[in-house]
Amino acid sequence: MDRLDAAPASICQGDPMRTVARSILLLSLLSASAAVLAAGQTRAGLWEMTMKSDAMKNMPKIAPEQMEQMRKMGINVPQMQDGGMVTKVCISQEMAERDEPPPMEDKASGCQTKNFQRNGGSYSMDIVCDGPQMQGAGKARGTFSGNTSFTSTYDFKGTMHGQPISQHHETSGKWLGADCGGIKPIGDLMPKK
Repeated sequence: MDRLDAAPASICQGDPMRTVARSILLLSLLSASAAVLAAGQTRAGLWEMTMKSDAMKNMPKIAPEQMEQMRKMGINVPQMQDGGMVTKVCISQEMAERDEPPPMEDKASGCQTKNFQRNGGSYSMDIVCDGPQMQGAGKARGTFSGNTSFTSTYDFKGTMHGQPISQHHETSGKWLGADCGGIKPIGDLMPKK
């Protein structure tokens, strides 16, 4: 199983809000990245994804030094704006040729994708969290317009650090081109077990 654990642990050490923010960010990236791979006819190359959520409005800012540390690791750090984030994701040719997204898991939150289903240009998958920080279940659904754009929603209900949470995310993505430039394929950030 592949793992998505892109942010260094030092980003959230000692600050529960940073841990919550990191979990929300990773779940958003997890569902959006899986969405790009879900169509089976996905184009390889650079994708821009815009994710919006009320939860993102309250996320604490990550220090510039920590952002730079993430960039040096090859992580494309998203831009936060208007209660959402915009990020670029590189999809390799191998990833684009898969019939479904790889199973993904965020080790820190204990969340993973399950029950992927595709019907034509639409898809759905469950996101189940059963870790020490986060418990609950969510559903991601999306629709592709050809192989160059998509829209998706993600809803999650559960608890985070013992507090009830209910999240709704909306994501849209568009293919920018075949050349990813310096952005590493998302699969390179998900080391094998």
